[in-house]
Amino acid sequence: MARIKLVYLGGGSTRAAGTMASFMANGADFDGSEVVLVDLDEERLGLIRTLAEKMARARGLDIAVTATTDRRAALEDCDAVLSSFRPGGFAARVHDERIPLEHGLIGQETQGAGGFFMALRAIAVLKDVCAEMEELCPDAWIFNYTNPVNIVAEAVTHHSPVKIVSLCEGPIYFRDEIASSAGLDPDVLQVTMVGLNHACWGVEHDYGGRDPLPLIEQAWERRRDDPTLEPHLHRQLRLAAAMGAVPADYFQYYYFTDDVLAELRGKATTRAEDILGWSGDYWSHYAEQAETDDPQLDPGRSRGGIHELELAIDVMDAIFNDKDEIHPVNMPNEGGALPGFPEDLVVEVLGRCHGGGIDVIPARPLPRHVRGLVEMLGEYQALAAETAWRGTRADGIRALSANPLVRQVDVAERVYDALAEAHRDHLPERLLA
Repeated sequence: MARIKLVYLGGGSTRAAGTMASFMANGADFDGSEVVLVDLDEERLGLIRTLAEKMARARGLDIAVTATTDRRAALEDCDAVLSSFRPGGFAARVHDERIPLEHGLIGQETQGAGGFFMALRAIAVLKDVCAEMEELCPDAWIFNYTNPVNIVAEAVTHHSPVKIVSLCEGPIYFRDEIASSAGLDPDVLQVTMVGLNHACWGVEHDYGGRDPLPLIEQAWERRRDDPTLEPHLHRQLRLAAAMGAVPADYFQYYYFTDDVLAELRGKATTRAEDILGWSGDYWSHYAEQAETDDPQLDPGRSRGGIHELELAIDVMDAIFNDKDEIHPVNMPNEGGALPGFPEDLVVEVLGRCHGGGIDVIPARPLPRHVRGLVEMLGEYQALAAETAWRGTRADGIRALSANPLVRQVDVAERVYDALAEAHRDHLPERLLA
């Protein structure tokens, strides 16, 4: 078993309780380790620390849990950094979702103008984190869940020697969503999804030795007028049938832009506002469980469910315990693992994770009829990462103009300035108007 020092940036967030549940569920592989929770809110840090300590104790684990607001002190000699934080909290996400709508654009956490400004804020922090890691723990890994994970990894891999892998369960749950919509067994349906984070497609499909795509097409014909199928799942199933491949459900923003925009405009609240409304109950539930000897999270009252960031824990386990496992990862496209994309572009592919690091596994190329949009998003990803790390407002306008959900220069200028003003406390001066 690996004895590591894990620093969790975002250790006082709504997802932190579930993340600690994930870590303690795998705790036997990390017995003797130390977890340091880092965040800005001391009270919530204390609550998550109590939950984590009791989870460890109930499982007979020798895992020390501490909490601090001092990031530099936490990073000293650590082995792994788990990054999952949101600069400005959900109040900032409200701006990312609400302000683009005011300019006739989709407002979303990782896509379009909202996702761009999430990237700017996140990378402004991670740039400092990388500098501190180079000084205090140069051999440590970053296991990144801070959104947008692809742009974050793109920036770090181009500008810092720190080892980073960005992770997302999307390639797993996109398959499960399609299986559910099509009435297929998710344990039998196998899909290899590659591309970019939140912009990946299935390039290999199998259903117990059969091609599942005809079954998906039949399911679409059967359910196209089914009012019980949620709108985003309806779009995903339709797109899979039309394109002959399982898609990331985030493609709804690009292939059904008008429908999604109308839907978002028709809602009284944004997704972030909904989560803010639920978050009080999350914290009440966590406080209740912190009073017990063996905290048990209710999936209905926990952000993200009972277990969170499980993929990060699995990849850590594979690396630090040399398990030689294959997982979806976001890493540079070394050796052209994803054909047709630059070798220095961060792509989402399968990676073999072992004691020596992560080796990306060569993938089949994306079908031509879907590749163009992903290529455009890849170019935007590179521009956004460069803007966030060392760019200016002018670079930001160019990046947004390259984004398929923005494109028009005058709109890019207006929404950039509005979002920059809203987020000015979380942005470097070079990015302000």
